[in-house]
Amino acid sequence: MGNGETRVRGIAARAGGWSARHRWAAVGIWVLFVVLAMGLGSAAGSVEVRESDQLGGETHTAAKIIEDAGIDEPASETVLIQAKDAGVKATDAAFRAAVTDVMKAVDATGRVTDVQSPYDTDTLSKDGRSALVQFDMRGDAETAGDRVEPVLKAVADVQKDHPELRIEEIGGASMMKTFDDAFGDDFKKAEYSAVPVALGILLIAFGAVVAALLPVALAVTAIMATMGLMGIVSHIQPMDDTASSVMLLVGLAVGVDYCLFYLRREREERAAGRSPEVALQVAAATSGRAIIVSGVTVCVAMAGMLFTGLATFEAMGLASLMVVAVAMVGSVTVLPALLSLLGERVEKGRIPFLHPDKRRRNGKAGNGESRFWTAVLKVVLARPAISLVVAAGALLAIAAPALGMKTQNLTLDQEFGDSLPIVGTYNRVNDAFPGGSEPAEVIVKARDINAADVQSALADFRERAISSGASRGPVDIKLHDAENIAFVYVPLVGGSDLDKAGESLDKLRDEVRPATLGKVEGVEAPITGQVAGSKDFNDQLAGAVAPVFAFVVVFAFLLMLLSFRSLTIAITSIVLNLLSVGAAYGILVAVFQHGWGASLVGAEGVGAIITWLPLFLFVILFGLSMDYHVFVVSRIREARLRGRTTKDAIQHGVVTTAGVVTSAAVIMVAVFGIFGTLSMQSMKQMGVGLAAAVLIDATIIRGVLLPAVMALLGERNWYFPKWLNRLPDLTHDESPEAAEPRVEGGERISV
Repeated sequence: MGNGETRVRGIAARAGGWSARHRWAAVGIWVLFVVLAMGLGSAAGSVEVRESDQLGGETHTAAKIIEDAGIDEPASETVLIQAKDAGVKATDAAFRAAVTDVMKAVDATGRVTDVQSPYDTDTLSKDGRSALVQFDMRGDAETAGDRVEPVLKAVADVQKDHPELRIEEIGGASMMKTFDDAFGDDFKKAEYSAVPVALGILLIAFGAVVAALLPVALAVTAIMATMGLMGIVSHIQPMDDTASSVMLLVGLAVGVDYCLFYLRREREERAAGRSPEVALQVAAATSGRAIIVSGVTVCVAMAGMLFTGLATFEAMGLASLMVVAVAMVGSVTVLPALLSLLGERVEKGRIPFLHPDKRRRNGKAGNGESRFWTAVLKVVLARPAISLVVAAGALLAIAAPALGMKTQNLTLDQEFGDSLPIVGTYNRVNDAFPGGSEPAEVIVKARDINAADVQSALADFRERAISSGASRGPVDIKLHDAENIAFVYVPLVGGSDLDKAGESLDKLRDEVRPATLGKVEGVEAPITGQVAGSKDFNDQLAGAVAPVFAFVVVFAFLLMLLSFRSLTIAITSIVLNLLSVGAAYGILVAVFQHGWGASLVGAEGVGAIITWLPLFLFVILFGLSMDYHVFVVSRIREARLRGRTTKDAIQHGVVTTAGVVTSAAVIMVAVFGIFGTLSMQSMKQMGVGLAAAVLIDATIIRGVLLPAVMALLGERNWYFPKWLNRLPDLTHDESPEAAEPRVEGGERISV
């Protein structure tokens, strides 16, 4: 190796070398892949997740019965008519006139059916001041929001004629329209603004337009290809809009990160005096390998969602896994080809005062080390034990609130606060008719729904639902004679208080149903609805937590073990990542459950974390945090193989990667932070949780805890028991001469 020649094995080095030699072919194959994926996906169409597949338990059973029977449940609407003056009653002539006007007005629109008078259905409040006019929207329930505007206008006109009363509409269609109008554009703007934000940060990081555009171009093309693949795969695993949004977030994050890692290393090698060809070879063998290790680890983490048994989670996991895999492949194939084609032109479009070439013009090599992190590392490595205790103690204190985490599906007022008028309507309906806005639904299936014993059981169920204290009524029954199915609507005591409503649901399921419908042979009676759906979702998710956690942690451990051939590094990687996730949980609970500092992020303490978020955050964060960890530890190992002491290798690895890790973290924090600005509390929770975790991971974990732990362990960092030597070796070889050559007189190396 005296001439500086060496061979570095590894798929990343081979892929990068091939792409650099066949650059036009590599670019052409990538473009063809993206175009074919989009074209085939568009031709195949997309299969959406069915309602019956979204949940397990009784909710799933009920949805399956309705689906198999071919019954299309319409979107139900309700008009609340309420006296503003305590002296006015629903039995007064003026009140009755208003009810009649509402019924005539909504029926005249031609958009509704089955308009029911509160005097016929007994939907009058106990205090006699409120009444509900109920009806269904014509047509498909999923698109009812597009047709409800004339009905809302008709109700508003009646309100003008009766100013002494409060007349307002709420229901599935009206809520759908309100949310689409208020937050649909908001959410799309957040998605669309993520790319410009990422580009702006990259312009600052690279100081050159072409260099900044490359990561964004890679991320966007990876997302486009994955969108097409999602259409194809949806015929096996149905997809939904949530999966698309998560895919976009993850794809932008990892696509930009992977390209950033690669490009910064290539630029660093050129700044050290190497030719563009050699710089690209070194980047392929080092950063390229780190990208593959990180990408595979992220894919494994995302695959953990497939163990939940929840269709929405499975769709999110598969979509995220695909976009990470596509971005990873693009980073080690088409990116080297583009860099080889561009050469020095990658620095085109230099931005004054931002481009990092001043040191080279002054005759200095510029080693890419961060002055700030050099100063921090000096303190950490001088007192590693103290640094470990302080940093770990701080993170454990931040994580402590997570011990009291409460999860539930957020109610309308929790999700939106008082930002929408319809939230006030929702609360007024629940106050006057507890549980009436979102009743439990009992889907009764029998061989003959009109048989005497079935009808008697239905009547008994209606009576016992009220006498048991689970409901204050009225309990409404709708028969579908042809399908032998009955829908029983039971307003639950507790209303929007999901804890109390959950107790009422348990009474229905465990006491009322067995004593009535359960005694009739051949009758199925699963109970569904918003409260039941939340409970079934929680139950199924709770059962999925252990296998998902175990799968992600075990496979991440094995990948780190094989990639670094160090038992110590594999263990510390898992522990540090778990600490990062725990701190994110603590921040979520403190801000959104207890309301500590919630106003600082424009949020509210709603008393709970939305059910799906903890497991979602664990999988996403465990995967994404490996980006930084693999990148930093790879650089430390690389320096150690050059012959540096462990302490010097830690110093070098952390400070030389600080710039790229900081840039990547800033992009992720900014992109996730955009979603933290949305009005929906669930989106705020997701955005703040992700942004906080990434910030903690890139600073306290990678800048303090990792070096402190490695400094304390010393040579034990590289401990690998002999009995594990039979395991596959996924490391790459790198000799001191190859890793850090002296380039004099134009001497070249090959890696």
